[in-house]
Amino acid sequence: MPQVKIGILGLQGAISEHIEATSKALKELGVDGEAIVVKRPSQLEEVEGLIVPGGESTVIGRLASLGGLFEKIRMAAQAGMPILGTCAGMIFLAKEVYDAKIGKTDQPTLGLMDIRVVRNVFGRQRESFEVDLEIPFLGEKPYRAVFIRAPAVDKLLSSQVEVLAKYEDKIVAVKQGNMLATAFHPELTDDLRLHKKFIELACQK
Repeated sequence: MPQVKIGILGLQGAISEHIEATSKALKELGVDGEAIVVKRPSQLEEVEGLIVPGGESTVIGRLASLGGLFEKIRMAAQAGMPILGTCAGMIFLAKEVYDAKIGKTDQPTLGLMDIRVVRNVFGRQRESFEVDLEIPFLGEKPYRAVFIRAPAVDKLLSSQVEVLAKYEDKIVAVKQGNMLATAFHPELTDDLRLHKKFIELACQK
């Protein structure tokens, strides 16, 4: 595999955790590369893939708009750059966003994935939980997923979206082209398979 740089969108959320998980995954794969924090539009030109971490989706959207990153990320994705969105990152990638209590939101999103996402489907912070998921995309071994104020996909808006995992009949992981999105937090587990899959996608870019 060639040298690769994976960017972690550094506006808000679980940035350091993704840096650590990505760095470990690169090492275990034997890939010559590094994980870097991306805060400026120009830094997107340095990376082969971008991870949008969990956090507050409305805050991430607003900061990306203010910082000029919004269109730059969209253009990079449309040009084929792999993107992984986790929890709030899934919301940020979606074409449509609803809230479990207030209905349709007007928050800024990239609109890159043909999915409708509902925020806070599994409850608030105190309802956080862990569960073993069957994710064939990652292999036969169950994946221990951490859900914190998690969203879920309640509708696929095109046939281009592949469902990777469900929990209680709710869609919690999807793939569309070079984009991956999960409702859970892969950076909060020692299981690096999702980060490794994403790195492999970036290496093929």
